[in-house]
Amino acid sequence: MKVLVTSAWPYVNSVPHLGNLIGSILSADVFARYARLKYGKENVLFVSGSDEHGTPIEIEAIKRKVNPKELTDQAHEYDKHLFLNVWKISFDNYTRTESETHKKFVREFLLKLTKYVKVSEDEIPFCEYDKLYLPDRFVKGTCPYCGFEDARGDQCDNCGKLLTPSLLVNPKCSICGKAPIFKKSKHWFFDLSEFNEKIRSWISSSNEMPDNVKSVALGWVSEGLKPRSITRDNKWGIPAPFIGAEDKSIYVWFEALLGYISAVIEYFEKKGEVEKWKEYWFSNDIKSYYFIGKDNIPFHVVILPAMLMASGEEYHLPDVIAATEYLLYEGQKFSKSRKIGVWIDEAPELMDVEYWRFVLIRLRPEEKDTNFTWRETVRIVNTELNDDIGNYVNRILSMLNRYYNGIVPEFRSDALDDNDKKIISLINEIPKIVGDLFEKGKLKAGTEEMLRFVRECNAYLNLKAPWDLYKAGKEVELNNTLYIGVNSVKTIAILLYPLMPSHAQEIYDMLNMGNIENEKWDIASKLSINYGHKIGKVKVLFKKLEPEFESEIKDKLEKIRKDIEKMRPTLLK
Repeated sequence: MKVLVTSAWPYVNSVPHLGNLIGSILSADVFARYARLKYGKENVLFVSGSDEHGTPIEIEAIKRKVNPKELTDQAHEYDKHLFLNVWKISFDNYTRTESETHKKFVREFLLKLTKYVKVSEDEIPFCEYDKLYLPDRFVKGTCPYCGFEDARGDQCDNCGKLLTPSLLVNPKCSICGKAPIFKKSKHWFFDLSEFNEKIRSWISSSNEMPDNVKSVALGWVSEGLKPRSITRDNKWGIPAPFIGAEDKSIYVWFEALLGYISAVIEYFEKKGEVEKWKEYWFSNDIKSYYFIGKDNIPFHVVILPAMLMASGEEYHLPDVIAATEYLLYEGQKFSKSRKIGVWIDEAPELMDVEYWRFVLIRLRPEEKDTNFTWRETVRIVNTELNDDIGNYVNRILSMLNRYYNGIVPEFRSDALDDNDKKIISLINEIPKIVGDLFEKGKLKAGTEEMLRFVRECNAYLNLKAPWDLYKAGKEVELNNTLYIGVNSVKTIAILLYPLMPSHAQEIYDMLNMGNIENEKWDIASKLSINYGHKIGKVKVLFKKLEPEFESEIKDKLEKIRKDIEKMRPTLLK
């Protein structure tokens, strides 16, 4: 089976913050690492890229009197460096919407939709002060459905309704705050209404789409889908391919969605295997996973599958769209202008990146909005990582060295007590439980099961008290305890790998087990480290955060922020 893993494409007009990271890219990376162990590296492809077209970039370029691409070139390289080199995100291809492969594919694909494309005059918001046609997201006002006063022209973040700028009550330009006028302009529309029942049927029949995504999407469909503009009047974007649309560009949301396909095409083009991309888009033996924030649900659950259906080709429709709720920062929304939150180029200066990875997955807002706090961060690192996982690994391996010179003792299956059987049963069961949750997009829930296993292992070790068994000369019972213990450490390493790959490798180094990336997920459920195997050198796996960490963090962050802001590319300052 081929597994396609994707994450929402980050827009390059700002550095992603921790909420952006956990909402898409980090979550996708954790799943992709799991999938490679489960299904084989050669069968998994993980793609994303920089979304860099549209009015925000165009406006900034006009202000600075430069070509928009000059700004996005710098921003793309900066973000790419952060993802690949700092956060160690394991993309197979992290590309961009300015890639020639992407632009060519988008234009060709949209021409396949002409049967469902209609030309109509539309009233487009125009700011007389800024002398600019405004894209939907650059118009804000009051939602006509729920009364939310900060709704955008494409969608209300409060009630989730899809909108158009003309529906807003008291619309305002997001740039200058003045009321726009509405000017008539000819545009090309994708008639979503043609796919109302097909989308409803597809969503309803899915056994794998998360319930929160299905319920929200079916709510939109039940109201009736309407034609949606494919074209825009701004210049910075992919030129529209339709006859008569030479002065138009393609709406960034349509073309960014098609990036999931073009990124796979580009990956195989670079490998000289130009037809192989189809294995990830046209086979019956495919599983696809999309990791997004909840504000992106309508585009991935309605617009993308409708476009794929409209192409007339047998594209594989999304299987699992894992949409997170919002991560708040100390009770507030992340805000660049008000300096509320932590950005992904600041976070590594405050704490080990892999500690961050673990903390963010543990705080992943899977069921409801979740509050990031420094207090909870300290608890997760000091208690879950250090006390629960790190101490257990160290105790088991240190005793193996102390009592057996690092040699795994003989195992006697005929001499097991109920406590031994319980841990062996958990070793057999937990990897499948965690894997099943991961495949439903429930990464945090998967870590709950991992930690349950670790705590049961700690309780087992305290109950068996190998130090007392050694003193009492109970050799068979001691042998079984440490044999089970060393195999449970291997299970922990594999379960930890998707979250903390380098630290999981450190455990494998201590076990003298080679490269964990070459391991198989299913080996986590087996007692596979056998009698006579010699482990490696044991070292401390994690370190606690200092007692003053929480009280000093705000001053430290402020200093770091001043230094980093100087280094950011122009567009990201």
